[in-house]
Amino acid sequence: MGRLTVIIVAILIALGLSSLMVVNEGERAIVSRFGKILKVDGVTRVYEPGLHIKVPMIDKIKLLDSRIQTMDGAADRFVTSEKKDLMVDSYVKWRILDHERYYLATNGGNKAQAESLLQRKINNDLRTEFGRRTIKDIVSGSRDELQQDALKNASESAEDLGIEVVDVRVKQINLPANVSSSIYQRMRAERTAVAKEHRAQGKEQSEIIRAKTDASVTIQIAEAERKALAVRGEGDAIAAKIYADAYNKDAEFYAFLRSLEAYKASFDGGANVMVLEPDSDFFKYMKRSDGK
Repeated sequence: MGRLTVIIVAILIALGLSSLMVVNEGERAIVSRFGKILKVDGVTRVYEPGLHIKVPMIDKIKLLDSRIQTMDGAADRFVTSEKKDLMVDSYVKWRILDHERYYLATNGGNKAQAESLLQRKINNDLRTEFGRRTIKDIVSGSRDELQQDALKNASESAEDLGIEVVDVRVKQINLPANVSSSIYQRMRAERTAVAKEHRAQGKEQSEIIRAKTDASVTIQIAEAERKALAVRGEGDAIAAKIYADAYNKDAEFYAFLRSLEAYKASFDGGANVMVLEPDSDFFKYMKRSDGK
């Protein structure tokens, strides 16, 4: 086999391989020939997944992702019916419905351009839906209705792009940063005022309880002292009666017993010196020699 034959065979193999077109699962392909989309009977031919044949060096392939796509853009500002600003974070699920229309509307199937155009339409639809509702309506439970209405409108407005909007979801709704800050400051001031009021009421109640407790303690102490004085008085009266009875029975013995008690109290007190007159009655029972 000559060198020329080898070259020809290689060229034929290369041409044969370049004439093959592989479309993967989840993709569709559109072929343009000489700058025009390839059509069959006036209808754009969309190649399904599989192995196809094309004209080498002439046909240009554009693979389009036919799976469901997620567009998650940045939060945008919307105005409610009461002229209140909200920062809304949403996402959109979409896929290609009409490949020819999509290809022509997005500059040859440019996904970034498609999402940019779709984002504008979705934002306009959401802006319309938010403009019909108040903040209370949006937060209190009509979010599902809002999303359904937005999905319906978005599906209609995205048809000219050849796109089917599968779902529109609102992830988060917030107030703008400056509004949130002022609201938080007001809420903090209100909570601070309530806390001060509760502290004042608590302090007042504590003073009342403390005053009642002090009064109760004072009354109880006074009552205890009164009872103690009464018991002490009763004891003194009983002791006096006992002394009187003893004195009436034997006055001399009573005087002797009281003198012994006086001696004991005097001598047990630790006093070493007592200054008394020699004939003092204090020692009369010590000086008697008659044994009585």
